[in-house]
Amino acid sequence: MREVGLTKEEIYRYSRHLLIPEVGIKGQKKLKGASVLIVGTGGLGSPVSLYLAAAGIGRIGLVDYDLVDESNLQRQIVHSTSTIGVPKVESAKERLLEINPYIEVVTYNLLLNKDNVKDIIKDYDLIVDGTDNFHTRYLLNDACYFTGKPLIYGSIFRFDGQVTVFDGKKGPCYRCLYPVPPPPGTVPSCAEGGVFGVLPGVIGALQATEAIKLLLGIGEPLIGKLLLYDALNMEFRFLKLRKDPACPLCGENPTIFDLIDYEDFCGSEFKPELTEYDLSPQELKEVLSKDSGVIILDIRNPHEWEICSLPKSLFIPLDELPQRLGELDSTKEYVVVCKEGKRSYQALELLLSAGFKTRHLKGGLNAYAREVDKEMPIY
Repeated sequence: MREVGLTKEEIYRYSRHLLIPEVGIKGQKKLKGASVLIVGTGGLGSPVSLYLAAAGIGRIGLVDYDLVDESNLQRQIVHSTSTIGVPKVESAKERLLEINPYIEVVTYNLLLNKDNVKDIIKDYDLIVDGTDNFHTRYLLNDACYFTGKPLIYGSIFRFDGQVTVFDGKKGPCYRCLYPVPPPPGTVPSCAEGGVFGVLPGVIGALQATEAIKLLLGIGEPLIGKLLLYDALNMEFRFLKLRKDPACPLCGENPTIFDLIDYEDFCGSEFKPELTEYDLSPQELKEVLSKDSGVIILDIRNPHEWEICSLPKSLFIPLDELPQRLGELDSTKEYVVVCKEGKRSYQALELLLSAGFKTRHLKGGLNAYAREVDKEMPIY
């Protein structure tokens, strides 16, 4: 941390902090001299960045490579309608400096990977994980372990959230909790499964709380404890986490000594050998216009079916499909559709292995709505 002072204006701005004995002038100077990197400026990164900016963290780094989309605004409160189409890091930076012009915001409009992560995180005191994919979580975990940086982890899905602090030198790391990633496609993303709009606000605020506690050196951090939050039942639970002696990173006999290929480690949802069965939205339009007898098999969830569907589609949710293959006609050709063309790869593989003549809609119904049917809702 840098040695800094507080101006008259800053003393007034942070006066409610200064009145807390555990913070005071000394603590607020620590916050001003601190630097925090937030990876992801979406659902979790929004409340984390807003609260850390308001708290007076002197230097905040933002990593993201996405653009603001209208569907983000249901939960990503650092962005606004006026910044739709703008890089998320720039949208967030503008908002944070509106909240607190006394801080510095550094943006990294890029995809974090094993080649750039160490160079980016080396100048920060701690890292906040606001990502939504497994390969970046393992990447951050390993990079923070090798560089000795605390990692504040959070995750959200539908109504449930998790928070903990990983510090491989003092407690377990992410690999102790999740030794291997789940098989590709088995865990739906927020884009596929949805997320309760206020949930990231709760989890993100807890991540920001842990960050400030660590920087001030007060309270008991969540090292070795996993906080679980159930919004539907308004329940908080704690699970004790222990360092795994067999952990390949921080265990007694480590086998990982540098960053690895995380895309390869976590696998890919898409199998190159199946791309020959891709059908573009325009190609599907032609198929449907010929009335060729091809059957559209919609494998989305029931609540998605209520949003939109293609005419005369056969609806069988993906999780029911293995048990309902007997309902399909082996003499017919099927085109499998889902929201974005990810789950349909799973159904495609299942149907091909069962001997059905099958293709799938690349990009899903959202792509079809963008390219073919402008009246179809995109969700």
